[in-house]
Amino acid sequence: MLRVVVCDDEQLLREALSKIIEAAPDLSVAGLAADGQQAVAAVDLHAPDVVLMDIRMPVLDGIEATRRIAGRTKVLILTTYDLDSYVYAALRAGASGFLLKDAPSERLRDGIRIVAAGQAVLAPEATARMITAFRPAMPTGEDEALLRAIRGLSPREREVCALLGAGLANDDIAERLTISRYTVKVHVSNILGKLGVRDRVHVVLAWSRLRGHI
Repeated sequence: MLRVVVCDDEQLLREALSKIIEAAPDLSVAGLAADGQQAVAAVDLHAPDVVLMDIRMPVLDGIEATRRIAGRTKVLILTTYDLDSYVYAALRAGASGFLLKDAPSERLRDGIRIVAAGQAVLAPEATARMITAFRPAMPTGEDEALLRAIRGLSPREREVCALLGAGLANDDIAERLTISRYTVKVHVSNILGKLGVRDRVHVVLAWSRLRGHI
């Protein structure tokens, strides 16, 4: 049973999300939070597997709350705006992905399962636009180590990394490169390790930001 904390400053939405989660036999609501501070407290108290996190909230916003809890639980951002710049900040803070608040119920439940398993979720409607928003810029000092790591990938790993950066799923990468899905998973695992990032969302962000310098 996966345990979820729902954090949103709108009570009706918290209740609606709770009903969607409780409708699945493998999911349960461990706690509710109306702001980021309550979310941090709920993680301390309940040790959930996943936190569904709104961003724009009083007291403590979802970005800072994510930064405080990302090392202890998975965070899935829910947002109304698919191009919300705050989403990018939340991903950098350690969130494992984001979905739109009007996503179908089953997509939301699947998103919880996916991030709980250590993978990443990006709203399909917004992935291409998110990548476009991260147009190459001059790398910062913080990016230099990541840039060296990307340049140190094997030729095949760089091909896989580029396709990850374009938002392709493992099956699509396998078809594009004419390799097995298992081989893609191995390459993705190696890429995550060499780049020192937690999931494919952060590969997308890194590649999109730095691809002009690779």
